[in-house]
Amino acid sequence: MTVQTIPDIEDMTPIQRVELMEALWKVMVRNPEDIESPAWHGEVLKQREESLKNGTDKFISLDEAEAHIRRRTR
Repeated sequence: MTVQTIPDIEDMTPIQRVELMEALWKVMVRNPEDIESPAWHGEVLKQREESLKNGTDKFISLDEAEAHIRRRTR
């Protein structure tokens, strides 16, 4: 077994932080059943499902979503 030294996140470059996130994600997705979603995720999903049922929300296409994001970030 080897020990790796990881600098404090504040001392990392942005690229190092992304590399660390990618390494963590690769390990986490190996066993997704081990990752428990927080309770609030379920609540948000219920609210969104209810909004779809009662017509206060709707699905949009990916093209529409991208256009909306572009407008908001100009």
